[in-house]
Amino acid sequence: MNTQLKKRNLIQFYLIQSILRQNSLRQLRTKPTHHYNDKYRTRNTKEDKQQDDLFLYKSKGQHLLTNQRILDSIVRKSSINPTDTVLEIGPGTGNLTLKLLDVASKVVAVEIDKRMVGVLNKRVKEHGFEDKLSVIREDALKAEFPKFDLVVANIPYGISSPLVAKLVYGANTFRSATLLLQKEFARRLLAKPGDSEFNRLAVNVKLVADVEFVMNVSKREFFPVPKVDSSVVIIRPKDRIPDVNLDEWWAFTKNCFGKKNKTLGATFKQKKKVIELFRLSKMTSSNGEEINRNQYVCADDDGDNEEESDGEECHSSSCADRELLLFKEKIIEVLKAGSFEDKRPSKLCNDELLYLLSMLNQSGIYFHEQTKPRNVGNVAFAAAYS
Repeated sequence: MNTQLKKRNLIQFYLIQSILRQNSLRQLRTKPTHHYNDKYRTRNTKEDKQQDDLFLYKSKGQHLLTNQRILDSIVRKSSINPTDTVLEIGPGTGNLTLKLLDVASKVVAVEIDKRMVGVLNKRVKEHGFEDKLSVIREDALKAEFPKFDLVVANIPYGISSPLVAKLVYGANTFRSATLLLQKEFARRLLAKPGDSEFNRLAVNVKLVADVEFVMNVSKREFFPVPKVDSSVVIIRPKDRIPDVNLDEWWAFTKNCFGKKNKTLGATFKQKKKVIELFRLSKMTSSNGEEINRNQYVCADDDGDNEEESDGEECHSSSCADRELLLFKEKIIEVLKAGSFEDKRPSKLCNDELLYLLSMLNQSGIYFHEQTKPRNVGNVAFAAAYS
């Protein structure tokens, strides 16, 4: 009896040891691997030391993609021709840059951190690619990009939105942009009407480009490890874009998607919204002539600051009230005519939004001051914020 009990206890002991050992191995497999000499990395000891000695700032989005298979996949999906010039934004220490230089004619790398530039130049020289690399040490949002054919980049999360807008609305024409983005941002970019993530950014980008999902990338493939996973997308500019005033379009989508789940009727019936659009439309129809903004203050007043006024001021206020009422009715008529009054922006596709904007403009309702000079320097960023 004692022998059987001892035998049973011994078996239980070995079973527990086996389970603990398996759990330990499982944990080891799921831990992020950031050593550069594993079976997926071919870098030499000198390069290891260059990057190990470099302090990376998470706050600046400095997360280096280290998995060679994923880097190879990104380059392969980018369809780079031997004659292409590739624009890379945020090259870091050059893990992706070296692979781009191997297949492209030239790489233009935009990097603001001089420490990164130093390591990048050393690695590129050691591989004999120095004649194919051009480095711009400047903020990517402020830099003037030279001519390029493609964009391939692991861009810092903090500048994703304005940078995407700068690319798709910028002066440079290009074939495609293969971008490694924060997964949540990529989902917003890929969102369609009716999706919970559908937003102004998606609407504005898809006006001029098509967006394709490529793959997800685990956060464990980066060093240092970020808090979130990433996704790779490809943005391809459209050959033809709608004939629409972009300033007007951006202002229109900003008005619509401020409360994207609110009906358009409810949005455009708001008193402040009506007054704002009325002033803009007045300024547009008067060809920039100065209008008396004060005459609409009474109409915008909720009655909390009543003051005595003479008959002329009251008459002016009364006229302004009637004008605003007529203007509001005109907006509602347009919404009803197009069956948009009860619709929500989050459910509308770009064709529907373009049609509504066209109807409103034809009725003398505008969202952007048409006489205001266009700020070319900032135009690319207007579409970036949702």
